[in-house]
Amino acid sequence: MSRIVDNDAWLAARKELLDEEKALQKARDALAQKRRDLPWRKLDTEYVFESEHGQMTLRDLFGGASQLIVYHFMFHPEWDAGCKSCSFWADSYNGSVEHLRARDVSLVAISRAPLHLLLAYRDRMGWSFPWVSSASNAFNYDLGVSFSQKQIDEGRANYNYREGNATIEELPGISVFAREGDDVFHTYSTYARGLDPFNATYQLLDIVPKGRDEADLPYPQDWVRRHDEY
Repeated sequence: MSRIVDNDAWLAARKELLDEEKALQKARDALAQKRRDLPWRKLDTEYVFESEHGQMTLRDLFGGASQLIVYHFMFHPEWDAGCKSCSFWADSYNGSVEHLRARDVSLVAISRAPLHLLLAYRDRMGWSFPWVSSASNAFNYDLGVSFSQKQIDEGRANYNYREGNATIEELPGISVFAREGDDVFHTYSTYARGLDPFNATYQLLDIVPKGRDEADLPYPQDWVRRHDEY
């Protein structure tokens, strides 16, 4: 339990913290602008994905939007279910799809598992976001979220812009793309703790007294379950 104070002392402490919160928000806004100002790189590979509407290129995944967010959902071709941590994140962004579309942004999840497994798992979880399979292309490898066992063994599996640090074949991330005419550009990617801001549950836990309460766990997300498994 934290220390107990009277109303005046509580209000003074809260106002002091508010000043820090405002400073952090201004810094966050400035960082967001730097993120948007990053240079773009043109993609020359014609990736083709399997979707519930047939084969689609990365260009097709934009729909009528000029901007695309891809969640790299960990789902190995040999797994029976998607990653529980990625599922934790999906519960947050599932409800954002229509709001994003209103701002010229499409969102899609991409995984290496076969399409029928992705759609079955989506039905189980009650989600509705578009989900496509990259099983037939190198998209996940090129975007730095999938690795061969050989890459891992040889120390060549680079994750989150660090050399040789990946120890498993599938890892999570978010990538952003822009489209101008027929050209597609990669504008941003983030991985690991960079995904934290996109998890609404974590942001809510951060404001309660116990916070995420993960310090004594074997690993931080040991407590996380798929929402139908609690």
